[in-house]
Amino acid sequence: MTEPITSDVTRLSLQQIHTLSGNLLESCGFSIDQATAIAQTVTEAERDGCLSHGLFRIPFYVAALKNNHANPVASPTVRTSDSSVVHVDAHGGFCPLALRLGEPALQEKAHRHGIAALAIHDTYNIAALWPEVERLATAGFVTFAFTAANAYVAPAGGIKPVYGTNPMAFGFPRKAQPPLVFDQASSASARGEIQLHLREGKALPTGWAIDSEGNPTTDPARALAGAQLAFGGHKGASIALMVELLAGALIGDLFSSESTAQDTHGVGAPLGGEFIMAIDPQHCAGGTDHLARAELLFAEILQQPGTRLPSQRRYAKRIQHTAEGVDVSKKLLDELHSIA
Repeated sequence: MTEPITSDVTRLSLQQIHTLSGNLLESCGFSIDQATAIAQTVTEAERDGCLSHGLFRIPFYVAALKNNHANPVASPTVRTSDSSVVHVDAHGGFCPLALRLGEPALQEKAHRHGIAALAIHDTYNIAALWPEVERLATAGFVTFAFTAANAYVAPAGGIKPVYGTNPMAFGFPRKAQPPLVFDQASSASARGEIQLHLREGKALPTGWAIDSEGNPTTDPARALAGAQLAFGGHKGASIALMVELLAGALIGDLFSSESTAQDTHGVGAPLGGEFIMAIDPQHCAGGTDHLARAELLFAEILQQPGTRLPSQRRYAKRIQHTAEGVDVSKKLLDELHSIA
């Protein structure tokens, strides 16, 4: 049962979050397979304190169905050959299910060839990248993932959106503990963070965005109507460009500007591809213990006060939320129930 914490918050177990997410999606027309895969991704985000990709995202999945191409009952197809690249056609479905179906073949290819790639095509990708990177790193692979989005980010020196927030994620296995993982946008902030600021009536930090005329703004509404900025100026913009090429041109899928054109109802649901690389360290390490070597570097970092490794804060939240459940605002729960 749900446990009321305050008049504004309800505590849910992870199982309750998974059940709620799956039931809501099925009630909106998603197949059981699509709904279950998305619900797992949403639950993992809530478990790890990544609120912008948790229950908050459910309305975005549902709103994506307004686009004629979106297919909530799609069955992705996996295509392999003698090469080290696995292809999954999502057929207008959502990325969590396509990933779950493609990852086993990616792992087999990486074991055989030393390095392999997974190209997800024609998919709506509304989730974070760290879940798939963590799964693969937990299985022992060094992993990279890239995806574009809708055009939200201006190129360096420009004021009109061209790039998506274009995240990239990286995972490295660790000995007897969860892998090192980071997932970060090439923009100064994720799109969801600006949407959360708007929802909560909070000003943005300086440097996140410009308005439609190119003026710096801390107003979330003006930022959403204008353009986001890459982190680090031209350096972040170069990474955004790289992601466009890897997740777009390289695998024959959409650029962010093309995804925006497909988003006919302006719901913010990116359509395109995801590109993942997995490396089997046994083919690379030359007989050395790559895990032990990595731990030497991690220890050197952590001996300095105030430092932490990427993902450590997320893992701490995971322990807490697995044991105690997650506090969810009743405002959000009311919104979720209203879309069923």
